[in-house]
Amino acid sequence: MVEDNEEIKQAVKVYKALGEPTRIKIAMLLKEETSLCCSDIGNKLDSVPNSTLSHHLKQLTECGLLSLRKDGTYIYYSVNKEIALKYAPYLLG
Repeated sequence: MVEDNEEIKQAVKVYKALGEPTRIKIAMLLKEETSLCCSDIGNKLDSVPNSTLSHHLKQLTECGLLSLRKDGTYIYYSVNKEIALKYAPYLLG
């Protein structure tokens, strides 16, 4: 059965986002430690500059793999388990 065109577009976005090793590291980190802000993620991934980290987080959020929650001036990220289970189940394993 051929998937809905929107689902194919979603899958392509997720796979493109995960095509970068740093983004996989971010997703794996957020699987283990849910709800981290950008600075916490940056501290755990020492070699990633903040501007680059923001770009990676944006890509992961836009494809739906990460969810965000705003609390004052902070944004907390977590893995969207529904999208991860559908397109990248190894992240949850």
